[in-house]
Amino acid sequence: MASVEVAVAATDRKPLKTARNDKAGAIIAAALALPGVMAPGLALADSAPERGEIAVKYLHYEDSQPGLSRIKVNAPSIYVMVPLSPKWSVEGSLVSDSVSGATPRYHSAISGATKRMKDQRKAGDVKITRYEERSSYSFGVSHSNEHDYESNAASLDASFSSEDNNRTWNVGLGFADDKISSHNNASLHKTKQTLELMAGVTQAWTANDLVQLNVSHNRGHGYYSDPYKDPDVRPDFRNQSILLTRWNHHFDGMNSTLRTSYRYYRDNFGIKAHTLGLDWVQPLGDKFTVTPSFRYYTQSAAKFYYDPVYDPDVGAPYPVGYFTNPPKYISPDQRLSAFGAITVGLKVAMKVTQDWTVDAKVERYEQRSDWRIGSHGSPGLDPFRATFFQVGLSTRF
Repeated sequence: MASVEVAVAATDRKPLKTARNDKAGAIIAAALALPGVMAPGLALADSAPERGEIAVKYLHYEDSQPGLSRIKVNAPSIYVMVPLSPKWSVEGSLVSDSVSGATPRYHSAISGATKRMKDQRKAGDVKITRYEERSSYSFGVSHSNEHDYESNAASLDASFSSEDNNRTWNVGLGFADDKISSHNNASLHKTKQTLELMAGVTQAWTANDLVQLNVSHNRGHGYYSDPYKDPDVRPDFRNQSILLTRWNHHFDGMNSTLRTSYRYYRDNFGIKAHTLGLDWVQPLGDKFTVTPSFRYYTQSAAKFYYDPVYDPDVGAPYPVGYFTNPPKYISPDQRLSAFGAITVGLKVAMKVTQDWTVDAKVERYEQRSDWRIGSHGSPGLDPFRATFFQVGLSTRF
């Protein structure tokens, strides 16, 4: 179900929280007060938003491999934020994913492993925030449910601003409890728990430059294997570390903003990954904003991933020697292989009135083994392609 997770993550359904402090206005308004620019920890902590917001989004996602049209996802969502008083606000979102298509092949050479599937996922979250003079505190809960997976999570976040409002520190704590079952095995009832810690700082470097550094560490324990692949046995714990940096620069002459990001990821499965992101935000007149984007991703393979070379006596999908000397951990999941990927996109937003905005976004993703940087990617895998299309309508009240 990784394709579903990717699609949901791409809905971009939470609209911008507008900065409200005059001291930082030249920096925040110029470099960040644009649709979709707001990053965690950047909202100033002086008071709750003065006005509420509602955003409705609709996402369509589909992916494919050569000769195989795979997953399709249709995901409507709604986001609502309401100020309760000068010191309190509440926000929440709902999303429903309708998923259909073909499950992934074990490897490109094994077309017979593909099966048809259909699923429905419903998810929601609520967060309440308390605002003080130079700090804010949030508590949130979320729930997600589908036929073979249920997740419940809670989070605590806090941010603290300097006296000149040019620096904001933020810290966060999250916990998730997941339940896993399988259509193929009625007796499978597993759990997984994850604890996440995060800390970051955002600095107004100049009147036109904003930089951010976030670090996070996740510790998980439970069931990580894929019940729909055989053989697939993974460690029962996963530690993940992430470093994220952002730099936004505003160009006065063109009234445009360059947003850049770099993300480094590593875990105890052996995966190391790098992501570089570039967005160019260009207003066109008073109503339109155009944002082309580019992302490059590269990762190494998990230590227990095996390439598509199969035992000729037994046949796919078992590797050579599996039945005589099976390894402790093993997986044929292409998502754990070594590969590189490129995403290009374009978003167009139109301000219909002072309070109403419509937007549309399209992204094209392609993954290939030989696009990995540093060494060769995993052999024998066909290219993987995905397309995202999203439309949205938002208003302030």
